[in-house]
Amino acid sequence: MTEYATLTINGQTIELPIIEGTEGERAVDIRRLRAETGYISFDPGFANTGSCKSTITYMDGEKGILRYRGIPIEELAEHSSFVETSYLLINGELPTREQLNRTSVQLNDHSLVHEDMQNFYQNFPRASHPMGILSAMVNALRSFYPELLYTDEGFEETFLRLLSKVRTMASMAHKISRGHKVEYPRPDYTYCANFLHMMFNTPVKPYIARKELVKALNVFWILHADHEQNCSTSVVRSVGSARTNIYASLSAGVSALWGALHGGANQAVIQMLTDIHEQGVSVQDVVRRAKDKNDPFRLMGFGHRVYKTYDPRARILKKYVDEVLNRLKLQDPLLDIALELEEVALSDSYFVDYNLYPNVDFYSGILLKAMQIPTNMFTVMFAIGRLPGWIAQWQENLIDPEQRLTRPRQIYIGSNTRPYIPIDERQKA
Repeated sequence: MTEYATLTINGQTIELPIIEGTEGERAVDIRRLRAETGYISFDPGFANTGSCKSTITYMDGEKGILRYRGIPIEELAEHSSFVETSYLLINGELPTREQLNRTSVQLNDHSLVHEDMQNFYQNFPRASHPMGILSAMVNALRSFYPELLYTDEGFEETFLRLLSKVRTMASMAHKISRGHKVEYPRPDYTYCANFLHMMFNTPVKPYIARKELVKALNVFWILHADHEQNCSTSVVRSVGSARTNIYASLSAGVSALWGALHGGANQAVIQMLTDIHEQGVSVQDVVRRAKDKNDPFRLMGFGHRVYKTYDPRARILKKYVDEVLNRLKLQDPLLDIALELEEVALSDSYFVDYNLYPNVDFYSGILLKAMQIPTNMFTVMFAIGRLPGWIAQWQENLIDPEQRLTRPRQIYIGSNTRPYIPIDERQKA
């Protein structure tokens, strides 16, 4: 039996259906609001607006819950691989051993990119940011690898091609930006081990990825694989609602993720730690400034817009950060500052009372630095991890019969009607 919310505006009453999700979250369906009353809702940033129904990811910020297709993120991080989690997000179920093996083989088969694409890379200015290059190259993929038909087989091959080639293109952007020879993937390596190989292997110094780094990278990408209707995912859905091809839609997602308030946050953490180190500021002074509401300084990597408790992804990633730092026995002043900041934040009552726990961006910045990933590649790493979520969301949006072309409304606050003044009269005024 459908429940209704009653809204009364200027004496006019309208009943709006209440929608309930499988986890008990409730929403008022306002699709008839403008047609029947002439009013629209006003919600800058859409923080209180549901744009779709989805079966992909569930999160509860108050309780610190994150699940992919119903499976807790903690269990996936512990037991799954990034390839298996990607299969889950895109297909809705965990793969059988046969399906997982076939997926791994196909990822290897699709890992090379068209040789002509190297010409594009070579002609980007040397100072180009890898995210700008990645966005352009993902869009360009459609010229080399057109979408296949909208069938299960066509979808699968297109998606696997994207997952594989984006990893290769990201490592190519890094190599070419340094004037190094491009390294190609090895068929005997796993998805994550291959990425590290393509990033760091050279003819002079062969790179062998340590198992703890491969596991940490798997976990890093699993934790970033989807996160409900965040900025970049909403962009992918919005662009896709125009029936834009998946390459252009994902390219738009990469561009959105580039922003400092979204995917660029982990890079901002390292920049903050660098500034603290170079300026010789003590951690105590940094914390004091962060607690001063009149000081414009902001402590990057602490707190989260959605989570009102410890970000579950941060709790998981902290474990692997600690393991990597201990195993590699790294000596880095930035890492020392980060660990001191973490210790203070977890014990200071101000941070605890305001739920300013270290978030996933804080720990991911530390982890990527420990893995020797260049700072300008941090957001690219995020993009690779988020790719299966974007693909799943784009596909769900495409086949959902309730979805329409995204077209938000606005409240106009500009000038009222006014006459056009000829340019000669404007000159005299």
